[in-house]
Amino acid sequence: MTNNIGNKEIMSSNLKRLMNERNLSQAELSRRLGFKTSTLGDWISGKSYPRIDKIEKMANYFNVEKSALIEPYKSQNNFYHEVIQIPLIGEIACGEPITAIENVETYMPAPAFTTPSGNNFYLRAKGDSMKPTINDKSLVLIHEQPAVEDGEIAAVLIDGDATLKRVKHQGKTVILMPDNNQYNPIVLTDDIDARILGKAVQVVNSL
Repeated sequence: MTNNIGNKEIMSSNLKRLMNERNLSQAELSRRLGFKTSTLGDWISGKSYPRIDKIEKMANYFNVEKSALIEPYKSQNNFYHEVIQIPLIGEIACGEPITAIENVETYMPAPAFTTPSGNNFYLRAKGDSMKPTINDKSLVLIHEQPAVEDGEIAAVLIDGDATLKRVKHQGKTVILMPDNNQYNPIVLTDDIDARILGKAVQVVNSL
């Protein structure tokens, strides 16, 4: 029982710290995660402890490992300084997973603390269709996932070529929107071979 109370207190402390770092209120975090405000409030106050799936969802939102929520903050010093190697994707081989060795141009270092858990890769932006958000030749960190929400920037594979665009849904239709109004949107019709590779989470080298 003592250990359970300790876990609740650790979770409470870490949640408060992460929310404070990002200037998030309880109501706003509840809205963004889709959790009941009262349930989230119990975790923040240390009254109860979330299930593992809820912990994982919060970790993904904050772009941290689950350990940043469930372990004492002082014990994570090495984690915050840990550097991991993330593949930079070049030409994409048809039929291969996006991070298959055939697609990897090189590996780039990234701090573990700011990298989402799960599969991640870098893409090098081509052209200026996403200016001023993403400039030509910028490195963009992509978190691999099959769908994104409206307004988020996704890496989309179209006929074997990866592009970065903002996603808009109109019913069952997906529209890829450029940030540069000099370019036209792309409507993904049934005759276009396209799929979302992942969500753009960070521009790391904007030129």
